[in-house]
Amino acid sequence: MLNKVPEVTLIFWTIKILSTTVGETGADYLAVHAGLGANWTMACMAALLVVALILQLRSSRYVPWIYWLTVVLVSIVGTQITDFLTDKLEVSLYVSTAAFACALAATFALWYAVERTLSIRTIVTTRRELFYWAAILFTFALGTAAGDLATEALGLGFQLGVAVFAVLIAFIAVFYQLGTNPVLSFWLAYILTRPLGASLGDLLSQSRNYGGVGLGTVHTSLVFLTVIIVLVVWVTFEGERMDEARPAE
Repeated sequence: MLNKVPEVTLIFWTIKILSTTVGETGADYLAVHAGLGANWTMACMAALLVVALILQLRSSRYVPWIYWLTVVLVSIVGTQITDFLTDKLEVSLYVSTAAFACALAATFALWYAVERTLSIRTIVTTRRELFYWAAILFTFALGTAAGDLATEALGLGFQLGVAVFAVLIAFIAVFYQLGTNPVLSFWLAYILTRPLGASLGDLLSQSRNYGGVGLGTVHTSLVFLTVIIVLVVWVTFEGERMDEARPAE
C-alpha cells in the first residue's frame, strides 16, 4: 500500500498542534462542562478511536480526513489516560511522565527491532502502521503528563510553559537544519508539540484567575476544530488537484 502518513510540512505541524489543543480542551469540555464525567468520556472517545483506527487501517492510502480524525481522537484519549491516572488514581505526574517515557521508548525499541526503521516515510505495511499509532498514543499521553508536570507541578504556568516548549521545538528545528538525524528530529518535535498544544489550550481556555485568557473550553475547541477542518479540506482538494495534474504513466 502507499505511505499512510502525510508529508511533513508546515500545514502538518499546524494541524498537529491544533489537534493537541483540541485534545486538551475537548476532553475537559466533555468530562466537565458536558457532564459526561471522566469515565464516560474515556469510553465514548475510545470507542470512536477504535472506529477511526479501523477506517485508517482499512484504507490503502493516506486519506486526510480519516488520518486527522484519528489524530484528534488519539489526542483526546491520550489526555484522558493521563488525567485518569492523575485525578482518579492520584498517580504523581513525575511517575506518569517517567512511565509513559519508558512505554514510548519500549515501543520505539520494538518497532526498530522488528522493522529496522522508525521513519514515517515508510509506513507502507499494516504492522508498521500499528507500531506508528501505538507510538502516537504514547506521545500524546507523555506530552500531556510532561506538560502538566511543567506548568502545574513545577509551577511554570501556562504562558511560560508555551514559551518553553516553543523554544525547545525551535532548537530542534535549528539542529535539523544543521543535519541532525531527521527521524530523531521528527519524533522529538512530535512529542514536544503535545505539551505545547496542551499548554496553549489551557492558556486560552482557563479563566484569568488561573492565569489563562478566559475563552473557555467551548469557544477554544470550536475555533481550533474549525481551523483544523478548513486545513484538512484544503489539503484534500490540493492533493486531488495535484493528482489530476500529474501525467498518467
